[in-house]
Amino acid sequence: MPTVAFDDNSPTETQIYQPLDHAENPWRLCVIYPHLKDAYWLSVNYGMVEEAKRLGVSFDLYEAGGYPNLARQIEQVEACGERQMDALIIGAVSYEGLTPSVVKIAGQMPVIAAVNDIDDAGITAKSSVSWREMGAAAGREIAKRHPKGSAPVRLAWFPGPKGAGWVQFVERGFLEALADSSAEIVATRFGDTGLEQQVLLVEDVLDTVPDIDYLVGSGPMAEAAISVLRARGLSGKIGVVSTYVSHGVYRGIKRGRILAAPTDFAVLQGRLAVELAVRAIEGKLTISHAGPRIVTLTLENIDSIGTAESLAPASFVPVFKVAN
Repeated sequence: MPTVAFDDNSPTETQIYQPLDHAENPWRLCVIYPHLKDAYWLSVNYGMVEEAKRLGVSFDLYEAGGYPNLARQIEQVEACGERQMDALIIGAVSYEGLTPSVVKIAGQMPVIAAVNDIDDAGITAKSSVSWREMGAAAGREIAKRHPKGSAPVRLAWFPGPKGAGWVQFVERGFLEALADSSAEIVATRFGDTGLEQQVLLVEDVLDTVPDIDYLVGSGPMAEAAISVLRARGLSGKIGVVSTYVSHGVYRGIKRGRILAAPTDFAVLQGRLAVELAVRAIEGKLTISHAGPRIVTLTLENIDSIGTAESLAPASFVPVFKVAN
């Protein structure tokens, strides 16, 4: 967790976190996600469901349908206020676009930021890691293979949705770490993290930019790259690195199709967001900003790390309502 709450640029420190045994009352939580279009947010959802059941609280979940849908997410925040829930947990589609709505609802209930960074105004606590560090971890994988001064390599970069709060931090960290490599970014493609959109972006780069050595970017991009490269007979000729882990990315690393991906333990972040919300409601908040330690998965360590705290079980389907 950062030594200065809400400041991902501050040094981090490791602490032993002791969760609550049970909620004092069956609190009602309002939960809002950017979307449920990829396995990452499904895994966050799984963690929240498990923790809500463990603590004995309920939640209603709303999703905005994608990062371009700021207006819809603002409406969902306002609806949570009208329903007089006990706390709001929000995975924001925008870093600053929700600030007026969050500040307003913070007068009624605690607001917990989950996963995606958001302006601090009105926020009670955050369950998150440094997305700057996530991007840097991906950049270091390239620098490790191609240190500065070695033969140059050409890289295509797929940061994610332009304007999304987490993307600017991922990109900053990635570019900082990449400066220690011999890699040159020869193409950049922003886009929503739906798989279909990422397939189109990867195909566009391969069609228009010659001599690509690496494709680096979001989990859905890495998943899309596996199938596109296979179809074009380029598997093993172009390296793939993801900036985070999904089910498809995990399988890709196990099968040698993806070189590496940092995990921020999405399931654990979901659990933590619910636990922080209950603490905030009950006046028991002692740590206002916490998240798991980032670990980069490779073929060498993936079996020892496992999936339990990063990925929902394969059989898990989205849960929009937990009743207690």
